[in-house]
Amino acid sequence: METLLDVVQVEAQEDSTLLLVFENGQRRRFDMKPFLDKKPFTGLKKLPLFMKASVAYGTVVWPGNIDIAPETLWDRSEPA
Repeated sequence: METLLDVVQVEAQEDSTLLLVFENGQRRRFDMKPFLDKKPFTGLKKLPLFMKASVAYGTVVWPGNIDIAPETLWDRSEPA
């Protein structure tokens, strides 16, 4: 079984990517664009809301009770 890594830092970028730091120190880039046409992420197409990304409970969250699973962030991100 793979170890689940928490996100400890996020920086939203204007190109709809997230710069992430995981608890193991790895820095990774996650592209949100493929998710922005799917619920509950459609509201994040509005840049002001997207830029409000923060870390809570080991993952990335936005206002409006929007979050994304940390394993998705890890599995679909690339080293930054």
